[in-house]
Amino acid sequence: MRKILFLPFLQMPSGHHQAAEALIDMLKIRKKDIVLKKVDLLSYMNVSLEKMVTRTYLKWIKNWPGTYDRVYKNLTYSAIGRDSFKGYDLLFSKKMLKLLDDEQPDVIICTHSIPSYLVNELKRKGKCHVPVMNVYTDFFINDVWGKEEIDYHFVPNQDMKTKLMVEHHVPHEKIIVSGIPVHEQFKRKAINLPTNTRRKVLISGGSSGLGDIYELITAAGSSGAFDYYVLCGKNRKLYEKIRSLGSANIHPLPYISSRSEMNEWYDRVDAVVTKPGGITVSEALRKNLPIFVHSVLPGQEEINLEYLEKKNLVFRIDKSLPLESQLKRVLRNQPAMKNWQAAKNAYEKGLEMLSPDQMTKFIQSLLEPALTLSRQA
Repeated sequence: MRKILFLPFLQMPSGHHQAAEALIDMLKIRKKDIVLKKVDLLSYMNVSLEKMVTRTYLKWIKNWPGTYDRVYKNLTYSAIGRDSFKGYDLLFSKKMLKLLDDEQPDVIICTHSIPSYLVNELKRKGKCHVPVMNVYTDFFINDVWGKEEIDYHFVPNQDMKTKLMVEHHVPHEKIIVSGIPVHEQFKRKAINLPTNTRRKVLISGGSSGLGDIYELITAAGSSGAFDYYVLCGKNRKLYEKIRSLGSANIHPLPYISSRSEMNEWYDRVDAVVTKPGGITVSEALRKNLPIFVHSVLPGQEEINLEYLEKKNLVFRIDKSLPLESQLKRVLRNQPAMKNWQAAKNAYEKGLEMLSPDQMTKFIQSLLEPALTLSRQA
């Protein structure tokens, strides 16, 4: 049986894993004769090392966000950073080659920039001979991603396609504007145009304690115009603090692991208040839900937010003002809602591959013998 190997990075829950899982489940439904495997390179190398790196990373962005932001941008958007990529080769290249030798994939799909860079270098050196796809999970491309040797690029928007063509000379036929992969269980729903009825708002971003959820919700306002449902994830302390408020219109929700249950919550609400992660935003856009951004992590999310605001796809929350008044200003304002819908429609119009069947057919074509290169050098 032919095999597709998916390469995210680190084991912590992230958009890189969610995108890979969305594609894996999509293919499982339609193709029973393909082996689908997801491997984190760092865990493959050393499980204890991966856990230590994950803990350090989460502590870093929580306690020293400014330094993380500077390091991220220096490493991914500067000449100094490009020189430092050679360190990835020294640390990981041999292990990546061993992983590929162990797994013997027929197609490789990278959902994180570091595996993409490593595989790109192996292809450049003639040590990897199978088709490789990048699947991007943010609304921009950093400099770590492999580009020139990658066979196909699934990008979120037309701007990224143009960047790859102009700055990296990637042929247009190798770039597919697919949007960020969203799991099929998140079904589209019709948009609710504003009325004067009581609205329901889903608030997320508190799972790892990295957003100011409690402060935001306690300052929301208590007119009763909105019901707030707060996704607390595994943050039990946040859950208990919100529950202890005893508010009739603020409802904490425990960790939700089921996508179908999450889809039902999306169907119940009229808007989401969240952070600008690529997957979360893409899910909300799929569900036709206006998106309000309450906080942003340094690095990737800041760059995402800059793009999303430029395209009028999200509304940034001003923390100096009550949340309720800002929600009313949009959700009860028909022109504002129509402008947002027009921006969302313009974004979706730029997508070139929308259906899971189309994506499956394309990925399947990479497995055909006539299109699959020999693994032998």
